[in-house]
Amino acid sequence: MEETLVFIDEGFLDKLLKLFGGGKRIKFDKFDFAKRIAKKQNFLCKHLFYYTCPPFQSDKPTKEEAERKKGHDKFITALSKNKDLTIMEGRCQRILNEKGKLEFRQKGVDTLLTINLGHIKDDFPEIKKIILVSSDTDFCPIIRDIKKRDKIEVILYTYFDRKRRSKFSLSNELIDCCSNYFRLTKEDFTSCPIKKL
Repeated sequence: MEETLVFIDEGFLDKLLKLFGGGKRIKFDKFDFAKRIAKKQNFLCKHLFYYTCPPFQSDKPTKEEAERKKGHDKFITALSKNKDLTIMEGRCQRILNEKGKLEFRQKGVDTLLTINLGHIKDDFPEIKKIILVSSDTDFCPIIRDIKKRDKIEVILYTYFDRKRRSKFSLSNELIDCCSNYFRLTKEDFTSCPIKKL
């Protein structure tokens, strides 16, 4: 069975899991999920790259911020035990939006993912096809580059609706630059429950 790499943009998944969970995030086994979508393509998941960021922390973290960070650190520690999984962390930025509400945005995560995509040929020379779980058109230049320069195909797993300016509107540019795309379903996550030890 041909091996592949799976790249997961957690910022995209977070919104999707809330949608599928009716406002509450669905919890799932990240590596089992990667193996499941790879198997759908008749691939074996050789390695999972998971891109996230720690929760925002003030200069003097509040009790709630400290609890969130503690939970995040526990999550990262648990994931890090899997040698076939690499976690890449950006940072979380807090901004005041145009409506005067606080928003939290991941920073640096796209750059980390782009760097890893650009190194596939050197780090995994046997890999010819990869799976990207995202909806971000910022990845289009690197997808086109590795396709042309390294002959690596990108299969996109994403989710979209047809509502303009919704969280899940998707540019045709991302679909067009990938070799193929598939729409994620709720079952893709619920079929990969976290195993209790």
